[in-house]
Amino acid sequence: MIYVLMSVACSVLVSVLLKLARRLEVDVGQAIAWNYVATSVLTWTVFHPTLDVLRGAQAPWMGFVGLGLLLPLIFLALASSVRSAGIVRTDAAQRLSLLISLLAAFLLFGETLNLAKGAGIALGLLALLCMVWKVDARGPDEARGWLWPLVVFIGFGLIDILFKHVARAGTPFAASLQAMFALAFVVSLALLLWRRWHDRTFFTLRDAIAGLLLGLANFGNIVFYVRGHQALPDHPSLVFASMNLGVVVLGAVVGTVAFRERLSGVNVLGLGLALGAIGLIAWG
Repeated sequence: MIYVLMSVACSVLVSVLLKLARRLEVDVGQAIAWNYVATSVLTWTVFHPTLDVLRGAQAPWMGFVGLGLLLPLIFLALASSVRSAGIVRTDAAQRLSLLISLLAAFLLFGETLNLAKGAGIALGLLALLCMVWKVDARGPDEARGWLWPLVVFIGFGLIDILFKHVARAGTPFAASLQAMFALAFVVSLALLLWRRWHDRTFFTLRDAIAGLLLGLANFGNIVFYVRGHQALPDHPSLVFASMNLGVVVLGAVVGTVAFRERLSGVNVLGLGLALGAIGLIAWG
């Protein structure tokens, strides 16, 4: 379980780094681009992927391209959500995105819906509504900011579906990671060059260092989660539940204690419902 705990810590660390970005005057767009430099290099160094498989006719390039586009865009949405709605709600919305991929598994991939998973989906949707509920928004900008957790929820759900599509194509995990990270970097770089031309944005060493740290945490989240499944091959639901519940709980602790994020009674109820929904889905 040490691998799962480390994966949980890395996942929440990503949110913490994004939360600190404005305070440290870090350009999030540049940091995200450098993050994909780090994840690409680390994937090559740790997994030693064989890229020949990407030349085959069965390589799911539509899925890779979709992930290459979505990953940096949803990362930007994640940063906006952490900034406007906080770590607690953002991490819960990100983890509840499994509801979308679960529905896709039933509707698109032929899996069977049972009572526990159905109840988990219903409870999760109610939890999401409670988590993004804000009764004291003081203006239109703040009210619009609460749309970001919903964007995170939908975006990560679509990413999960594309991951399923890529996995079903049979492409090795390491080669898939290398392809999607490289494409995500290209998209991030294109966005930066457009900003450089349009807004005269300048590249800085501070943003590069922040991005490399972000990439290290992002990659750690992935590799430790994979190692957790490898260490407990007969207990996938335990790893799944521990990972998702752990991120929601640790995110709540860090957000409320370290960053003094305020939760209404409805938000706290949403946290409890989210934990129950994840537990039901894992059990089902």
